[in-house]
Amino acid sequence: MTLWDGSYPFYPGANACFPFDTTRTVIITIFLSMLVIFIIILPGIRGRGRLFWFLRLVLGLFMGAVVLTVQFTRDWETGWVQANTSYKSFSPVQVNVDIGLHIGLAGVNITLRGNPVNQINETINYNEHFPWNFGADYDHSYSKGLEKGLPSPILYVAEKFSTQSPCTVHRQYRIAGHYASLTLWLAFCTWFISILLFSMSILLYGGHMLLLSAALIFFSLLFFFTTKNTQKCPIQFGPVSLRTDYGESFWLTLATGLLCLLLGLGIIILNSVQPEKLKLIFNLDKSSKEEVWDKSCLPAEPSCSAQDVLMVPLGELCQVTATQL
Repeated sequence: MTLWDGSYPFYPGANACFPFDTTRTVIITIFLSMLVIFIIILPGIRGRGRLFWFLRLVLGLFMGAVVLTVQFTRDWETGWVQANTSYKSFSPVQVNVDIGLHIGLAGVNITLRGNPVNQINETINYNEHFPWNFGADYDHSYSKGLEKGLPSPILYVAEKFSTQSPCTVHRQYRIAGHYASLTLWLAFCTWFISILLFSMSILLYGGHMLLLSAALIFFSLLFFFTTKNTQKCPIQFGPVSLRTDYGESFWLTLATGLLCLLLGLGIIILNSVQPEKLKLIFNLDKSSKEEVWDKSCLPAEPSCSAQDVLMVPLGELCQVTATQL
């Protein structure tokens, strides 16, 4: 391999193959830190309300973490294929590789991993991201890949999603990802409002907010589902083709939406049928009896005077015997 313009025509070292953005790690770390902090103060909660409080905490943090994290994941739609294909343009050399396609809301990741990793005196282990979110230029990223001299399988798959491709899937994925991301941000806001309402013991409206969160999550899934109905060009590598299916982020988002729906409906039904049990779950039941004060005559009331408070009937006076010292 010879130098060209001071650098190798192919990568001297491949990019690290991370299937998700590092933002995902930061979000998970923040939510786990919050969980640890609340677990530390858990022994300070007395009685049977400790278990209900812990369950509410885990479910609330789980829903918020999922809705926020899936914004940045790149496995809403994934696919893998193993093939013998050419590694470089205008070269008859064939390599055995695993080719992966990971589609997210903001772009597509294409991975290339050799079997084995070291072949033809090179390390075949690539992961390239091509964004299509608003504000990003997919074609520019594809052109940069051409300038870098990326392997032919990566460029072949990336070309299928470009605006110049006859597949015409770029616009559909870009719009669907944009609106799915927007509705998920709204779902995160409604989830946060529901947490505030529950902390202020406004349970009914908190349940309504959970239902709204579930509806927004389902809308985001519906937006992304529309991409499945588009006509896609086959991604063919010899006799095998690369096919994709819904990934972990899609199913995790669906499970979170169902969880929000069930919790919201459960809170609303309990509030109308058995409100006492709902108060018990949220530690709002008051087992201790409050003292009842006689408010018929308090000094703060204008109808009572200090003399009226101090007046005692003569018959109720206690006899006092005085002894002479």
